[in-house]
Order: sequence, then structure tokens, then C-alpha cells
Amino acid sequence: MVDGYAGTMKALRFDCIFYYVSDLERSVEFYRDVLGFRLTSRDVVARFDLDGVLFEIVPTTHKELYGGHGNARLALQVNDIRSTTDELQRLGVACTPVSDKGTGLLASFCDPDGNEICLWQYKHLEHGTRSSIWV
Repeated sequence: MVDGYAGTMKALRFDCIFYYVSDLERSVEFYRDVLGFRLTSRDVVARFDLDGVLFEIVPTTHKELYGGHGNARLALQVNDIRSTTDELQRLGVACTPVSDKGTGLLASFCDPDGNEICLWQYKHLEHGTRSSIWV
């Protein structure tokens, strides 16, 4: 948090990123077996460790919550976006065409409930710096 900020907001900490899903078992199989995420625990939700970030899938029967209708996306960095999309397609996962965004290459696909997952390959710039997906 920002130095000098007072009040209860100072106690805010990052918890997790999560997607709502309709079928927990199907989604666990997708994230664990297709994408290779490491399942760390499972009770009423399933938790994965993704490079030290807690990613959860949360079952719900509220269909209006499926499909990532908000603005958040899970973005996964890859070294070779074309090989990754080819492999996903071999596994039966439809991907968007790879598009050049100037600072990198972007493609996306959806989990079984329509939650969008982005793939991002940085273009390495001068002096070893990288530019953000959002530039």
C-alpha cells in the first residue's frame, strides 16, 4: 500500500484471482490436465499455484457469472505463442488467431465456461526491457 495511507485500507492484501465455473470437476481437469496448472487444494473451490499466484475456480449455478463478462482476464506469458496455440488446438481448445500488438503477440482461448484466457509473448526491446501488454 501507499506509504502514509491511514485507515483500514492499509491492511489490504492480495488474495487470489478467480473464475466462476459451472462444473468444478470438468474445470479442474481443464486447468490441471490441459493447461498444466498445479492443483494445490480442493474443497468447495479448487486452488492452483500459478508462479506463486493463487488462482481459484469457484463453482456457481448463477449462469450470468459464467464467461468472464467483466473486464478482467487471466493472461499467461509464453515464449512461443504459435507453438502454444498449436498445442492447445491439438488438445481440442479453439484459439483466436495470433495478433501483433506492437509490443508483443496476443492470442486467446476460453475455458469450458467461456472465461477468456490470454496468451502473451513479449517482443524483447532494446536494452533487455520488455513492454507491457497494455501499451
